[in-house]
Amino acid sequence: MPDQIKVIIAGGGTGGHVFPAIAIANAIKEKVFNARILFVGAKGRMEMEKVPAAGYHIIGLNISGLQRRLTWKNFLVPFKLCDSMVRSKNIVKRFRPQIVIGVGGYASGPVVRAAAKYGIPTLIQEQNSYPGITNKILARKADKICVAYEGMERFFPKEKIFLTGNPVRNDILDANSRKEEGLEYFGFSPDKKVVLIVGGSLGALSINEAMNRHVEGMLSEGLQVIWQTGKHYIDNAMLLAGRLKTKSLWVNAFINRMDLAFAVSDVVVSRAGAIAISEICALQRPSVLVPSPNVAEDHQTKNAMALVNMHAAVLVRDNEVREKLGSAVSDLIHDEDKLHKLKQNIAGFFYRDSAKNIAGVALGLVK
Repeated sequence: MPDQIKVIIAGGGTGGHVFPAIAIANAIKEKVFNARILFVGAKGRMEMEKVPAAGYHIIGLNISGLQRRLTWKNFLVPFKLCDSMVRSKNIVKRFRPQIVIGVGGYASGPVVRAAAKYGIPTLIQEQNSYPGITNKILARKADKICVAYEGMERFFPKEKIFLTGNPVRNDILDANSRKEEGLEYFGFSPDKKVVLIVGGSLGALSINEAMNRHVEGMLSEGLQVIWQTGKHYIDNAMLLAGRLKTKSLWVNAFINRMDLAFAVSDVVVSRAGAIAISEICALQRPSVLVPSPNVAEDHQTKNAMALVNMHAAVLVRDNEVREKLGSAVSDLIHDEDKLHKLKQNIAGFFYRDSAKNIAGVALGLVK
């Protein structure tokens, strides 16, 4: 392998794509300290902020996906795709990488296709138990495919697959050692159990409506609650918190210290995105998963069922969460045997050193 290599990492759009991409880049830098890494993302998406903050250069493509609702923006999608394919070819020709890694998201497709066309080795990372359309198409061209779940030969050529798991941020991995710090941060008592409610950066309507209905019941059972609402639902939640006036309830639109939130939690209520599940598995937290129905090919339900079928998590469907969230949390958090069983079973879904393993597979392709 040459002393210096050039790598393109393409994709993004959500934290589920961006944070693993940064983790992979960091792992490559650990293995080849002077590696030059270029990110390619989609203009206006979160990678354009998060990647530079992590110390890497990024180029943005003017690309977007089809909207589920009828809108004039859908008519622009083919033109944006053609423009992105041309720009991707130019980026690959100018930068001349020795390996291109696609992590999913709008920008991943054009860049990986361009690299394959020029004979540059490519790797794609699939975070979910059910791959999206882009990765299904790219799998035909990709040299290697890193996955997080067993049984992915249903979708990809078996000889290309490496089971690596999903990268988890180091601060999250260290969370179990920070419980005392977490209790002080949230102002909680060490004598009461804690429920962590998360619905993503934008929030989840169904989970927030369920919490409006059930949070008082949770508090009356002697539980402490961390409730992350997302930016669209914070006002109503703050009004409710102001009326309840209790130190056992912490409410905010965002959680800046997710490591501390995980550190103090006994049960986690969460959507079933790939990275959320990976973090829950890494810390062996008993969880109530509420898959979002508003994702491509219902992949969050498939992610959740991979755990539920192995008795490693509890499932509450989105259309039932308003009625069932309170009882689901209560039944789980007060059942020590079930908590222990979920912790044991979920441990088997966590793969250590995922980012390093993915970096190793990628570097193994460098000519």
